[in-house]
Amino acid sequence: MAQKILIPIDDSQNALRAVALVAKSFTTDNQVTLLNIMLDTATLCKMDSPELIPLFKVQQANFCALESKKRELVKSAMQQAKETLLAAGFAADNISINVQDKQLGVARDILAEAEKGYDLIVLGRRGVSGLKEFFMGSISQKVLNAAKDISILIVT
Repeated sequence: MAQKILIPIDDSQNALRAVALVAKSFTTDNQVTLLNIMLDTATLCKMDSPELIPLFKVQQANFCALESKKRELVKSAMQQAKETLLAAGFAADNISINVQDKQLGVARDILAEAEKGYDLIVLGRRGVSGLKEFFMGSISQKVLNAAKDISILIVT
């Protein structure tokens, strides 16, 4: 019986390992959704207020360049993930790509998507830096702790 599998993707190697595990370990009749939750850095590009300090205005173009670069990296990672699944024999019709802007928080947005009828979430253990994980907790840890009525597979 085919399952609906959700794979949250960022541009990390752990996310791509999660895709590789699905490609290698699951039957090709499963439906796979590659999900990316984009962080809201685009807002910084659009800010235009007289109250903004001059230093911010000078650096604003750098924020916009970072936003473009991040979108390119995510697009590339999503394409690489899709190619991995296709090479494993998954039909293109069984692979969907979903890029969303962050609404509630990355982990909560992943879980909100998962509530739309998925059977399994497969995610890399860590896509952020070790220091950020120490202070804020990892996305995988937050998803694991908050998930209800769905299986979670964490790939290390």
